[in-house]
Amino acid sequence: MTEQKISFVSKDATLVGIVRLPKDLQSNEKRPAIIVLHGFGSNKSAENVLGPCAVLETLGYITLRFDFLGCGESEGTRGNLICMDQVHNTQDALTFLGKHPHVKPEQIGLIGSSFGAAVAVYAGAIDTRVAATISSGGWGHGERKFKGQHPTPKDWEKFTSMLKRGKAHREKTGQSLMVPRMEIVPIPPGLKRQIVPGSLQEFTAETAQSMFDFKAEDVVSQISPRPLLLLHSSVDSVTPTEQSLEMFKRAGKPTDLHLFGDTDHFMLAEGNQRVWNIVKDWLYQYLPI
Repeated sequence: MTEQKISFVSKDATLVGIVRLPKDLQSNEKRPAIIVLHGFGSNKSAENVLGPCAVLETLGYITLRFDFLGCGESEGTRGNLICMDQVHNTQDALTFLGKHPHVKPEQIGLIGSSFGAAVAVYAGAIDTRVAATISSGGWGHGERKFKGQHPTPKDWEKFTSMLKRGKAHREKTGQSLMVPRMEIVPIPPGLKRQIVPGSLQEFTAETAQSMFDFKAEDVVSQISPRPLLLLHSSVDSVTPTEQSLEMFKRAGKPTDLHLFGDTDHFMLAEGNQRVWNIVKDWLYQYLPI
């Protein structure tokens, strides 16, 4: 395996990433490639990024992982994560990777976890250069997702009041209201170990509003006739499982949905062999080496 640190420009900022080449890649060979997208406020060193890259490399794929705008080593305002900016970042990553001398530009797939999964679905829908899309623990309707994550009337009032305060603060001061991570996306104590060092812990209220307004399920049907794989825990303690169920209902063919009762939200970081057997078989069918 060979890793190449790379950078490319997106939204007038330099984003930093890593291209990983399989060790058996020949000097004049081109192969399919997969872009691995990190989750909310995370970075390219998260386990649910490094784990998939390692597995995909053993399967023979070239991978690219990178830090979204404002995350990790990439430039951009810290904590101001706008969903459509991340879609744009992903499209620019596609452009970069398509020019790599070892990559088949017509055979580039996307795989993302959580926030990265929602971005993968949206980018895969609007950009026909995406040959295949995999969503793990993703979401398609921001407002409905947040209602599931803030389920009691008291929790929902607190969350929506924060959005209103953020808008008022911006109008009054011209500055963003900063909000703690857990007030936007609560994570059970037992899963907090999955938050990689260097992850952002504060975000602008505009970040939450962007997620609230984001609706990948409105465009998911546009992925067809290209393939889509939806993976979700049936007992997901972060993103409600109904999010993938609804995207499956709206998606065209070929779309596969798999629910797992023995994993939780960060399934790509868990090394679950049952999950990876399904991913492997699906990739070999739709994005063969």
